[in-house]
Amino acid sequence: MDGCPAAPRGVWCAPFGATGTGYSDTMTDYPAPRHIGAVNWLGLWTLYLKEVQRFVTVATQTIAAPMVTTLLFLAVFTLALGRAVEVVNGVPFAQFLAPGLVMMAMVQNAFANTSSSLVISKVQGNIVDILMPPLSAAELTVGIALGGTTRGLVVGAATLLGMRAFITFGVHDIFFVLFHAFAASLMLALLGMIGGIWADKFDHMAAMTNFVITPFAFLSGTFYSIQRLPEFFQTAAHLNPFFYMIDGFRYGFTGVTDTAPMLGVAVMAGIDTVLALICWRLFAAGYKLKA
Repeated sequence: MDGCPAAPRGVWCAPFGATGTGYSDTMTDYPAPRHIGAVNWLGLWTLYLKEVQRFVTVATQTIAAPMVTTLLFLAVFTLALGRAVEVVNGVPFAQFLAPGLVMMAMVQNAFANTSSSLVISKVQGNIVDILMPPLSAAELTVGIALGGTTRGLVVGAATLLGMRAFITFGVHDIFFVLFHAFAASLMLALLGMIGGIWADKFDHMAAMTNFVITPFAFLSGTFYSIQRLPEFFQTAAHLNPFFYMIDGFRYGFTGVTDTAPMLGVAVMAGIDTVLALICWRLFAAGYKLKA
């Protein structure tokens, strides 16, 4: 029947506006529905590209600005303390400071990417655009987390290139550089997802950033070696997961560490696994995402 031109031969259909059913005897060229296997690779890739394009389209704000801010930190601390503290653990102060600053920029931006993505979607009411596609909780977790991780890695690479113009530093162990760069960015991307799911408004995310992320980052040995701290504060620093990401990343460049390098690898891998499972569970349950 003319009221149902899109239906294949032998398929009953009800045209729009009709109360009954029609029968199509026409052949069409419409492809069969795409089969989705165990993993929706196309959907996952599309979600990842969406998250990456969010920060690439405003690169001045998301990449250039953090790089400039980090270089200003380097300049201020080097000029203010460079003569008073020329060497830390046998490493020139500027070379000791640089990896910590780079790591701080990476994790802050990885956190900002995932948290802002979810909070903005919830506040604007378009979170349904993420939940409706045929994506599992695991695919949502991986796609959004990798988008935030990519932003962290891009900011870190840009900041390192900018620092090369002012200080010289080599690479002691490329494995620790790459592992901690990825693991730390992933960790904060996952934390950003948890915060974004939990938060109902931007004030909640600002509180989490100001009272959790920033203090942990600044008190993790970014600007100093924890060996200079009293024993109690050294013990407290070892309970801070941010300490392991910065210490391991710094070890990759300088060969100097305040703890066993492989301990940091194990801690980062364990934390990332736990956070990924939490994110997966929150998406699967629809916590604060589904009405």
